[in-house]
Amino acid sequence: MILVMGPTAAGKSALALALAEALGGEIVSVDSAQVYRGMDIGTAKPDDATRARVPHHLIDLIDPTEAYSAARFRADALAAVGAIRARGRVPILAGGTMRYFKALTEGLSALPPADAAVRAAIDAEAARAGWPAMHAALARVDPAAAARLQPADAQRIQRALEVFRLTGRPLSDWQGRRSPPADLGAWSAIALVPADRAGLHAAIERRFDAMLARGLVEEVAALRARFALDASMPSMRAVGYRQVWEHLEGRGDRASMRAAGIAATRQLARRQLTWLRSLDVPSIDPASPSWMDQALARARQPAVR
Repeated sequence: MILVMGPTAAGKSALALALAEALGGEIVSVDSAQVYRGMDIGTAKPDDATRARVPHHLIDLIDPTEAYSAARFRADALAAVGAIRARGRVPILAGGTMRYFKALTEGLSALPPADAAVRAAIDAEAARAGWPAMHAALARVDPAAAARLQPADAQRIQRALEVFRLTGRPLSDWQGRRSPPADLGAWSAIALVPADRAGLHAAIERRFDAMLARGLVEEVAALRARFALDASMPSMRAVGYRQVWEHLEGRGDRASMRAAGIAATRQLARRQLTWLRSLDVPSIDPASPSWMDQALARARQPAVR
């Protein structure tokens, strides 16, 4: 099994496809937004031609009105990996949702399950006071968790407050208690880490502009017409979708939406790079002329874990 990690716009999908074709593999998406049906453009979901070349898994699993968790990803990924190996092929897990990689390789924190009533109460408070105020409330009961989160990171602030209200204990206490990781068999990892951050930022800008040109705004409008969505749902909090949602609600013109989407994607890339540093994975600079050859050579080496 090969894990392909990296920030958004670093070239993970291209590398995963090349590895799959070179090694006889199948790709397992490690992306918390590609699981949603109908969210194609803003998640850079592989098109039909690409999926015909190489089988892809954990894509289009649920409607955007539903929620997906790290625990469910772990179970789904382990099932997909087992099936791929049973076919005599190589599982290649590729994506940018680092907490999914961490759940797979290190196990899960023994957190309480989500509670719809508590979440609804938190969302109602946030609608009145705003998420920065909820972040301040979190800092009073769990300063360690609040210090790791941005004041506008609604999804994670909500979860941290939910855990505290359900258990009376800070999320940071729970996160130190992990279940044992699964027996993954032999695996290795490759991280694409651009040395030139300005180059990565330029790639992010080009990528977001390409999504807009392909019809990202129209995609979100169609999802709003098809499903009973609201801005608090995890699907609509995804980078890009959140900014387009606000634009469709009349909060800002297209230019300000574009700027906000690019800025949010850059912030996501910074968070992904921070996660990668904590995972201690061998890295390759995708700007190197020989980066693909380096990655293929590393993937062909015997797995060490």
